[in-house]
Amino acid sequence: MKILLLGSGGREHALAWKISKSSQLEKLYVAPGNAGTSEIAENIAMDINNFEAVGNFCVQKQVNVVVVGPEQPLVNGIHDFFESSPKLSKVTVIGPKKEGAIIEGSKDFSKSFMKRHRIPTAKSKSFKNHQIQEALVYLEQKDSPYVLKADGLASGKGVVIENDLQKAKKALKRLLSGQFGAASETVVIEDFLDGVELSVFIITDGKNYKILPEAKDYKRIGENNTGLNTGGMGAISPVPFANREFIDKVENQVIIPTVKGLKKEGIEYSGFIFFGLISVKGDPYVIEYNCRLGDPETEVIMPRLKSDILELFDGIATNTLSERDVEIDLRSVSTVMMVSGGYPEKYEKGKEVTIDKLDPKTLVFHAGTNIKNNKTVTSGGRVIAVTSYGKNLETALKGSYSSIEKVQFENNYYRKDIGKDVTTKS
Repeated sequence: MKILLLGSGGREHALAWKISKSSQLEKLYVAPGNAGTSEIAENIAMDINNFEAVGNFCVQKQVNVVVVGPEQPLVNGIHDFFESSPKLSKVTVIGPKKEGAIIEGSKDFSKSFMKRHRIPTAKSKSFKNHQIQEALVYLEQKDSPYVLKADGLASGKGVVIENDLQKAKKALKRLLSGQFGAASETVVIEDFLDGVELSVFIITDGKNYKILPEAKDYKRIGENNTGLNTGGMGAISPVPFANREFIDKVENQVIIPTVKGLKKEGIEYSGFIFFGLISVKGDPYVIEYNCRLGDPETEVIMPRLKSDILELFDGIATNTLSERDVEIDLRSVSTVMMVSGGYPEKYEKGKEVTIDKLDPKTLVFHAGTNIKNNKTVTSGGRVIAVTSYGKNLETALKGSYSSIEKVQFENNYYRKDIGKDVTTKS
């Protein structure tokens, strides 16, 4: 198979690493990729939201499968573009059409969808930009903390959680007054749920699905989950409290009603679904859906997936996903993200990255790097994900943290407490 993988982050490097191990792989292209993907695939300098360019490349190189890493091309309709083109309609796109990507592209839609299909989630109400006064009155009736969510994609910055009512009101006015343009023309106000978060992932052809390893990520920049939100500072898998009983609840109360609900509403869906969940007293509630895999969760999920991922993609292409097996590595995996100093606010790029020889149980996934003058340099806020296997989470985390010393770039920063909240002291 000839594969084109779209994206440039740690998620895409982890996917490229997994794809590169398949016996079915003939050629792997990554657009635009990063310094890490260039070692295992051919990077292609291309704007992944320019569907004409992506399509022309696929025709020229006879690509069989396009794997869409980030959400934007899916929400913008890349799958629809391929299906509507006679030259491209035979190419398998891993990722939903626009009508399916709306589960991530619109919080208002996803909350309404969950209500329609009785999927457990926080109570909520949506308000449009001409309903500011009604929204403020509704907010006054809620208890603290106050949760506000921009309806559309806002680069991970569209969620506000405030304890103070006056601050929440100001944030609500900012959102509805166009803080994120069209993305915040509608705002969802929802009840705060107190519990522990985790992520569950499936791959589906719209009828059948396979459950992938679950993960828990760490969003805040500071230790003990303090400071600003980031794209993710680390992740672990498996999640200790997500035992068989809990995952059975997730499957029966969340996954099955979601897949059936999409089909019932006539929404064709193929690709990944990311369920952002919170466990409240042992019961799962959906915080959000994503129409792709998460980052940095992919950096722990892919190492735990023993099955050939191209077998699963072929299952989607041929409607035989139900016949494919998913085998999971029983070892634990942790990843710790090394970021540029100053991230998630202002930070410098272009710092040289050097990596010494690593332990065989450790993998390094590049998140924000590129090649300049034959050197690997930083090109983003989140730079390197240091991922390690272990017999349990403690040993996996020990591997990640000891390996971090072998990765160097000026003014790097990482959290020293990833996984500590769910591991017992050894």
